[in-house]
Amino acid sequence: MARIHGKNGRLYVDLAGGGSATPVAFLTKWTADFTTAKIDVTALGDANYVYVAGLPDSKGTITGWYDDATPQLYTAALDGIARKMYLYPNTLTSIQYWSGTAFFDFTVTGGVAEATAISGTWSAGSAIVKTG
Repeated sequence: MARIHGKNGRLYVDLAGGGSATPVAFLTKWTADFTTAKIDVTALGDANYVYVAGLPDSKGTITGWYDDATPQLYTAALDGIARKMYLYPNTLTSIQYWSGTAFFDFTVTGGVAEATAISGTWSAGSAIVKTG
């Protein structure tokens, strides 16, 4: 697989809770963090800290521009329902993506010398799996 540019990435979410995931409008950046918990099991006499792996975590962030014609992630953030999501690093090939359900948070910011922007976070509501 080759290196890719991020300009063709896309986040699809079931925005209205109707079952169909659609692209979230005007996103400019996303992150996905797949960190596994490490539990300290160091005992007396060990030469250094020793850890065992716990459960993996799946969460991330989004940023973009506010769109007054779509719900973006506002409704999903308010109702506390895990929504279907598909995160594509490159929609030109669509062979690799992460999917599952997630809970979303949504923030809107604006100011006198800036465009109105959105940001938010997502956290796994089910197993997040990589396809492809």
